Amino acid sequence: MGSGAGFGAAAGRAAEDGAPGAELLEQTAAAFGLLASPTRLQIVWILAAGECDVTGLAEQVGGSLPAVSQHLAKLRLAGLVRSRREGRRQVYLVDDPYLAAVVRLIVGRFAETAEGTGAPSASALSAVEALTAVEGLTAVEGLSAVEGPARGRLV
Repeated sequence: MGSGAGFGAAAGRAAEDGAPGAELLEQTAAAFGLLASPTRLQIVWILAAGECDVTGLAEQVGGSLPAVSQHLAKLRLAGLVRSRREGRRQVYLVDDPYLAAVVRLIVGRFAETAEGTGAPSASALSAVEALTAVEGLTAVEGLSAVEGPARGRLV
């Protein structure tokens, strides 16, 4: 990931009992705070699917180039997205499979609620599949982790 705090930067700072420490929770809350903006959340959603330059992102989110650039700068500083030069353009991407899966899972969960079905949405299922691939679990184990007794709790 980039040079910012990012998701993985504070991963080793949990308390001895396995509970997250105050510093880790602060850094995690800051990352979620950045994703509290609908535009930034949409940018991460788009970049989780593949690379894009600022012009393409601005078109997709319906924002101006300067506004999207500012959102990207904040996300990049936090280590949630990174960029690379491709010829004369700067392309942005999310290369953290956990971040991509978390965004898909949360958005998918709200889609389930909005649809009133309670059934896992396609985006939630793809997020579970992505997490299971990263963690080496089977899809059933991954879905059980989301649907099981720990659902809704910070574990």
